[in-house]
Amino acid sequence: MSDNVTVQGTVAEGFEEVREEFAAVLAEERPGHADAQLAAFAGGRQVVDLWGGDEITGTTLTSVFSSTKGAAYLTVALLVQEGVLDLDRRVGHYWPEFAVAGKELLTLRELLAHRAGVVGADAGFTDAELADDRVMAERLASQRPYWRAGTAFGYHALVIGALIGEVVRRATGQSLQEVFEERVRAPYDLDFHLGLPAELESRVLDILPMDPTPDQQAELAAGAASPRSIGGIAFNQNGEHPTDLVAFVNTRTARAKSPASVGGVATATGLAKMYAAAIGEVDGRAPLLKPDTAAEFGQIHSDGYDQVIRGRHSYGLGFEVVSDTYPFLGAGAFGHAGAAGSQAFADPRSGVAYGYTRRRFAFPGGPAPENERLAAAVLRAAEAR
Repeated sequence: MSDNVTVQGTVAEGFEEVREEFAAVLAEERPGHADAQLAAFAGGRQVVDLWGGDEITGTTLTSVFSSTKGAAYLTVALLVQEGVLDLDRRVGHYWPEFAVAGKELLTLRELLAHRAGVVGADAGFTDAELADDRVMAERLASQRPYWRAGTAFGYHALVIGALIGEVVRRATGQSLQEVFEERVRAPYDLDFHLGLPAELESRVLDILPMDPTPDQQAELAAGAASPRSIGGIAFNQNGEHPTDLVAFVNTRTARAKSPASVGGVATATGLAKMYAAAIGEVDGRAPLLKPDTAAEFGQIHSDGYDQVIRGRHSYGLGFEVVSDTYPFLGAGAFGHAGAAGSQAFADPRSGVAYGYTRRRFAFPGGPAPENERLAAAVLRAAEAR
């Protein structure tokens, strides 16, 4: 248990329970594990801005791993909303080199729903390749899918950003990161960066690796996938140098190039504010997404056995169906978690947007378990108002 962890920051009137729950979460962590941020918006206004731990502040930036994907999917949603991209056009219409090896009929809708089957490359990637979406796209264009494209689904963990990013580049002439910067990050002054400027490096805290107990070590070992399995390929364990995700995101190269699957850097407020802007008015600006667009991207498109995760999972158009994880959320809630424990989502039915980051990689990976109690406290407070 962590002693004397001080919770700092503010909550709006009526959200005091959220502060208490956050303090309880930090107090239950082992010493050296309690560095986290929590933020929430309700009705377009920030109602929670909290942090606590040994080194973290409210403006500390950390790598958010796959929570990055939420920014990528929001960028695509904007382009679909404007008619620049058509969900039911074949990927090969935008990217002809992709339409080979059984991928000829795959649509953008199916790609976003993790149904392409191109979860990695036969020979794996180097870390330098993983940091560069265009290089990965070039490698993946000719790759044969690991299941018949469109017939099943599985988490395209390290490559989905490169795949949809190449579609964006072919359709707009800009990288996905550039479109996000111009259309989302800069207008809202978000502390959520796909391509971290060098002058902000001093605000970054490196992610600390998981520190499992002996029982947790045994559980991880028992569940480990073969490097040659679909899951091993999806997490780039099949190459000459298997990827250490923590070491990878802690590099300046990954933060600067910011691959759209895992390379984003953010604060909890940056995450929450992006989702608040997606569904409601923020800073006097109209919502980024029209209700129909938000509903379509949050609608379940893939549900059942995930070929990579090897268990049940649900996806909308890219976004995770977060109400499947947190059933107290409304139907159509959408967002994305990150490997170290971050979580971020929008719940259009309640008007709540949520963001959470932590520095120490949580067990067992994916959204940290404490997100369930923290998000529930936010929803209770919002509904009570």
